[in-house]
Amino acid sequence: MTAQAQLTQEQAYMAMFVFLDKQFSLGCEELGGILGSMSLLQDGSPADQAFIQDWQEAVAAALSGNAAAQVRLG
Repeated sequence: MTAQAQLTQEQAYMAMFVFLDKQFSLGCEELGGILGSMSLLQDGSPADQAFIQDWQEAVAAALSGNAAAQVRLG
């Protein structure tokens, strides 16, 4: 992913959904914990460096159309 990728509002929403879904699947159930780990340090990097790759993967999924946010019942 390039640093200049532009997302539509729908793609940005999908990226956020994919990102949060992954965090939940990894056992993070509290939004406060996620936000704390995402908080930026003085150098501009997140407190938890793993979030960089997780976010890049979520954006790539949204840009490629491989993000799914549909409800699955049954």
